[in-house]
Amino acid sequence: MDVAILVVLLALMALVVIILVRSVRIIPQARTGIVERLGKYQRTQGPGLTLLVPFIDRLVPLLDMREQVVSFPPQPVITEDNLVVSIDTVVYFQITDPKSATYEIQNYIHAVQELTTTTLRNVVGGMHLEAALTSRDRINGQLRGELDKVTGRWGIRVARVELKAIEPPLSIQDSMEKQMRAERDRRAAILTAEGTKQSAVLTAEGERQAAILQAEGEAQARILAANAEAQAIETVFSAVHDSEPGPELLSYQYLQTLPELAKGDSNTMWVIPGEFGDALKAFSGAFGGNTEATDGRSPEEREAERAAREERLRARRERKEQEAKERRGKPAISDAIADMASSARSTSVTDEHPHYEGTRDIEAEARRAQTGGGGRDAPSLDRESSTDTLKRIAESAPPEADPSIGSGRGIGEDSAQQALPQNPQRPAYDPYANQGNPQEQVDQQGQQPPQGWPRPQPGQGPHGQQGGRPPQRG
Repeated sequence: MDVAILVVLLALMALVVIILVRSVRIIPQARTGIVERLGKYQRTQGPGLTLLVPFIDRLVPLLDMREQVVSFPPQPVITEDNLVVSIDTVVYFQITDPKSATYEIQNYIHAVQELTTTTLRNVVGGMHLEAALTSRDRINGQLRGELDKVTGRWGIRVARVELKAIEPPLSIQDSMEKQMRAERDRRAAILTAEGTKQSAVLTAEGERQAAILQAEGEAQARILAANAEAQAIETVFSAVHDSEPGPELLSYQYLQTLPELAKGDSNTMWVIPGEFGDALKAFSGAFGGNTEATDGRSPEEREAERAAREERLRARRERKEQEAKERRGKPAISDAIADMASSARSTSVTDEHPHYEGTRDIEAEARRAQTGGGGRDAPSLDRESSTDTLKRIAESAPPEADPSIGSGRGIGEDSAQQALPQNPQRPAYDPYANQGNPQEQVDQQGQQPPQGWPRPQPGQGPHGQQGGRPPQRG
């Protein structure tokens, strides 16, 4: 009796345990369960503790709500140009509706795989091999769009589709390898040619610059050598021309030059010219006293020729000394011109009398005379230009500032004559030699004649007199 009661109690306890186990379920995180009651959908149960009615409610297999990655095996696909390529794909998807994923599709993973294969064949079948190899992003976008349209009603969202590899046939791979090798060789050849071109251009440019510099250096050297030779020839010519050598000196120089002709290792024979005898006779006659026998001239003729030559030498030396004196006297001329310009500028009648409107121009000429023409390379002030400048200053001086008024001479004429070096070979200085009539100045330049200058009468000279001299002002 006791044993039977114990067995019943144990059976009741086992039944209670079984009921508790079937009625209490725990769903982990990121999982979702579907509860069916008597075979019909009851509810979608999320993570946590779930109580079920024993023998009435049933929990279907849990669904993973995380994003899943499924890699499919390579699929053969035919392109538009009838080439079979093998394509590996990877699909990223996630369950968004557990009820639809459970009741709308039997095996959603297999369904996604088959749908990816068919969609990939449709997309790649309308493309050439080269476009398929270079348009992976476009293929991925088209696949994702087509899969999303179909898997949306399954409660699945396709995140993205990636192509792992596109493998053409082996023959195509060999052809592509050859093409890529040829392209690399072509680029290498182009780069090599560009480098050679640049190197040749730089080398030619350097050679051109070097040739230009060398040519400029040679040209400069030739110019300097030619200038030096010309200067040497000019110096020798001037020395010979100034000395006026006679037949004796020429004969002596001729005899000195003849031995130079025999120098040299290549000279094996020396032909004496026919003029050697005449030169020797002239030389021996000059130093032996028999001049008449050498050149057929008498001693009186030779003496007259020597005297004429000495006279020419003396005249040339005097001319050079006179030129040197003129060059040394130019500073004194410039000072005299500056003094005359200062005297004319110090008067107050410049702005009152029309005759002195050109005083500023004369002052500018005086300043140019002081500086030698305004530049280092300007020509020097010669005697004629200095005289003309002094004459214009004298003509422009006002009557009040001229102490020589009434004497018929221009202002500063004495000082100008003292400042200028005297040359006995030139005519006497006449400041009024080229002076025009004041009335002509009125007609030609629009100026008024100075006060005290009478108008010319018929039959008179350009200065109002018969002698052509300007009248005395006073």
